Amino acid sequence: MRILKPLIISFFLGSYVPVVVAADASVTISSPIDGAKISKKSKIEVSYEVAPGPNGDHVHLYLDDKEAVVIRKLKSTYTVEPLDPGKHTICIKIVNKGHTPIGSQACTNINVI
Repeated sequence: MRILKPLIISFFLGSYVPVVVAADASVTISSPIDGAKISKKSKIEVSYEVAPGPNGDHVHLYLDDKEAVVIRKLKSTYTVEPLDPGKHTICIKIVNKGHTPIGSQACTNINVI
């Protein structure tokens, strides 16, 4: 109701009231899919898309809970060099300008064989 009332009044008065709806922060990893089996000789293409929200600035990619790289693009693909055999976790976390995670992240688990 708080937004609706000013919009109705502005409509009738002929003025413009800007309304901004802030999107929540979100991260999506489209590949590799969770549980993917990847050859130990293969590079890993991590495709992702990020909506940083009002508190986010850029993203960090983590490999097995260790920060691997700072990424400035909000939608892209990042190539991870071949990994040793075993289970690995790849996470993308939204961070603020001070490089502190804001809580929004996505992770995928892979099995290198």
